[in-house]
Amino acid sequence: MYDVAVIGAGLGGLQCAYILAKRGMKVVVLEKNPYLGGCLQTFKRRGVTFDTGFHYVGGLDEGQPLNRIFKYFDLMQLPWHKMDTDGFDQVIYKGNSYMIKNGFENFRTELLEKFPSQQQSINTVTELFKNIGENIFDAFTRDQESMLSENSPFQINALDYLNQNVANQDLKNVLSGTSPKMPLTSKLPLYHFAQINASFILSAYRIKGGGMQIAEHLAESVKKMGGEVYTNCLVTKFIEKDSNVSMLEIQGKDSIEVKNVISNVHPRETMKLAEDITFVRKAQKRRYSELENSYGMFTANIALKPGKLKYLNRNIYIHESDVWSEGTQKASEKPRCALVNFAVPSDGEFAENVDILTPMLWEDVAKFDGTKPMHRPQEYEDIKAEKAQQLIELANQYVPGLKDAVDHIYTSTPLTWKDYTGTADGAAYGITKKMPFQRLANNIYWTGQNIGLHGILGVSMTSLLTARTITGEFPVNF
Repeated sequence: MYDVAVIGAGLGGLQCAYILAKRGMKVVVLEKNPYLGGCLQTFKRRGVTFDTGFHYVGGLDEGQPLNRIFKYFDLMQLPWHKMDTDGFDQVIYKGNSYMIKNGFENFRTELLEKFPSQQQSINTVTELFKNIGENIFDAFTRDQESMLSENSPFQINALDYLNQNVANQDLKNVLSGTSPKMPLTSKLPLYHFAQINASFILSAYRIKGGGMQIAEHLAESVKKMGGEVYTNCLVTKFIEKDSNVSMLEIQGKDSIEVKNVISNVHPRETMKLAEDITFVRKAQKRRYSELENSYGMFTANIALKPGKLKYLNRNIYIHESDVWSEGTQKASEKPRCALVNFAVPSDGEFAENVDILTPMLWEDVAKFDGTKPMHRPQEYEDIKAEKAQQLIELANQYVPGLKDAVDHIYTSTPLTWKDYTGTADGAAYGITKKMPFQRLANNIYWTGQNIGLHGILGVSMTSLLTARTITGEFPVNF
């Protein structure tokens, strides 16, 4: 019998397994796909490694939040690459360029130079970012009542906050311009908006060789501590005994005994597993099955010709319209925004590959759902090819030489994301949510980006909260 079975080998599931295995619990991780990692997966084409969902992380300098967490998980030994402190992100809004710098005072000063008449607004937002960024671990000590209070940043809407405190529309768009690393919708909580921005202002890092290294290292650590990690292992049903999940059905035929279950998969998929469980109310199952998903992403993964395009140690965010409306753009429209992300080259000053991303709605690819990867209809392939060329044209305006440097192009949509990561509707940021929740009922627990915060830091915090719900304490004092 296992003390804990973790369903899904994404970042949150592997971190929970690490924490509990380190405490001496008998842990097993069950992943239905051939590869572990979830959104951390990488793929290789013609010798070039591409990331699927990982691009960069924030707060990794000594003593900063993610540094402290990753030290616990023994992840600081990986090949981290620090981005430009004087401009780790470049926001281009309606043709004008704005550098986002590390350090809250540098961040404030740069914005004041661009918007000298907006001092009060800039000071207000900078102080919000600073307060949340420097006190991220306070989220670990908040009780449910404070999270639900009217003035809680988990309950205040980020867009409403900006509309109330930032009158200048250009400034509001620049402050929001590092989307798409968060879903800019009217439902985005202020805490999510501030915490994500703040963590990157603290410091910003890429990883040389791809984000899959994080998942692989965690999995190996779990095994060394006595845990088990399996791929190609589909959980098909929860089996109940005495108002708890006592067994997991595997592949529709085998079963294992468990004391606790952590689901690192989408709530909709978890509810399918819990269909016969009586201690979870029908209304509760229906509510979790119907949770709204965030929008997805279209990505052009581009292999470059050798020695043609110099590596840029920053991200470029391009916006040609209101940033907060970009998540509603249709596939039939030309993209109005793009994130240009360079992979750290294996050697030398020239880039080897670059990713260009733009929001994409599930409804634009839903009719192709059920078709198999590499065997989709030509219509689907044509949509992808056209979107990739449009993105390259857009990015080439601000990264001169990009178009001529293109060697090969590989593309993905929310449908790709759904098929390879198991994310419902290909949602890039999980479900639309307001605050974290770690427990479904009795001995069923949640973790991952669908349950709390998204992103590497957010999921890491969620995994610590989930483990605390089971053990009653954090593994270390953060």
